[in-house]
Amino acid sequence: MAKATGLSPTTVHRIWAKTRLKPHRLDRYLAFNDPAFEEKAADIIALYMDRPQHAAVSCVDEKTAIQALDRLDPVLPLSPGRAERHGFEYYRHGTLSLYAALDVQTGDVHV
Repeated sequence: MAKATGLSPTTVHRIWAKTRLKPHRLDRYLAFNDPAFEEKAADIIALYMDRPQHAAVSCVDEKTAIQALDRLDPVLPLSPGRAERHGFEYYRHGTLSLYAALDVQTGDVHV
């Protein structure tokens, strides 16, 4: 910013501090609009809280290098005292959610 404006880094820092701007910060948020969200979440939480005997429960998400970034919620811009915010949810464009159980003793996957 200092280089682009011709101001000293100290001046830029003072302006940012006075206005409480933190352009390096980024917050994320999640808006729930699925009417069955609580029921789905309860099922998943129950699996962690009361897992089957001798079972290991793990969570797997998409490969991080392949992301659909069409966000469902708008980006909320940077403003004094608040970082720019992005929603967590995005359009999946054909990705698949797969739930499975792994028997760690035999290596069998139960879909």
